[in-house]
Amino acid sequence: MATYDLEEQEQIAEIKAWWKQHGNLVTGVLTAAAIGVLAWQGWNYYQRSQTAKAAMVYGSLQKAVAENDSQRLKAASGELIEKFGGTAYAPLAALSAARVMVDAGDAKTASLQLRWVIDHGQNELRDLARLRLVALLLDEQAYDEALKQLDGNVGAGFAVRFLDSRGDVFSLQGKKAEARSAYQEALARIEKADQPGKGQNTQQAAQANAAYRELLQQKLDALGESS
Repeated sequence: MATYDLEEQEQIAEIKAWWKQHGNLVTGVLTAAAIGVLAWQGWNYYQRSQTAKAAMVYGSLQKAVAENDSQRLKAASGELIEKFGGTAYAPLAALSAARVMVDAGDAKTASLQLRWVIDHGQNELRDLARLRLVALLLDEQAYDEALKQLDGNVGAGFAVRFLDSRGDVFSLQGKKAEARSAYQEALARIEKADQPGKGQNTQQAAQANAAYRELLQQKLDALGESS
């Protein structure tokens, strides 16, 4: 049996007293930390599993798009939204489904898909869905609702497109002054992006901007002279 000197016995006594007072707390903290680690690992595994499953469904959706199979497309899109709505594949699927539904003449289903992306998508995908929904609303002559979709914050990459679309809505409403202002602001943004050191000054970007400037100028010319 081990023997301890007086100093060691005092240290052991102090340790026992400390553990008696704080042992439950330490055990609880360690247990909580262990549970936290296990939960984090489990969540990561779940996320990877969900993403992998969503990728498989998205692959099926892309095949349905290529084969123009609207029924299989709807099924795959619905499954992604319902079961894998938190993955990046769901908004991409909804955008793809909306485009096919528009081509098939099913504007109602396309609108539902786009509204889901607007409510659940992120950044550029949400802005793209807003623009595509505006195009459907213009066909329905729902001009006020279209303007609501064009209000609010928008990413820099879509700012010109949003201004252009606002001009289109105002033009269709017969509000020439408002339409002219929107088109002019869109033109000013393109010209600013074309300045040296601004934006993407590649040859391809410059050509695209030149074509867009021409389109906006045609729209301005169609409005006639400012009164």
